[in-house]
Amino acid sequence: MTEVKSGDTVRIHYTGKLTDGSVFDSSDGREPLEFTVGSGQVIEGMDAGLAGMTAGEKKTLNIPADQAYGPSHDEARQTIPREGIPDDIPLEVGTQLQMQAPTGEVLPVTVVEVTEATVTLDANHPLAGKDLIFDIELVSIN
Repeated sequence: MTEVKSGDTVRIHYTGKLTDGSVFDSSDGREPLEFTVGSGQVIEGMDAGLAGMTAGEKKTLNIPADQAYGPSHDEARQTIPREGIPDDIPLEVGTQLQMQAPTGEVLPVTVVEVTEATVTLDANHPLAGKDLIFDIELVSIN
């Protein structure tokens, strides 16, 4: 039987959960996720966890934050005056917005706190600082 190694293109079904059991993503009802192992298309812990698997095999991967989306960085949070945001933009906790960095790069940010005077935006990946659990099924190896 063929085992997964770096450079292989694989197709997997997966369910991604936080350590409290809440599901944040799943391929359920969709086509399997296809990617090349070791290419950086998925998080490091997923690449490493697939090594040696065979088609049809199921496995649970416990991936620490440093092998997933990394730590949450305080410097990626910014509090700005509320009047700095146009009135037509909704300001509720959890709202996803886009900001333009000084370099011109567009950054996705999440509203994490709203007061009368300020809005706090977080540019960390929503899963940064979190350990993740993936239930995976290796559908195929090419």
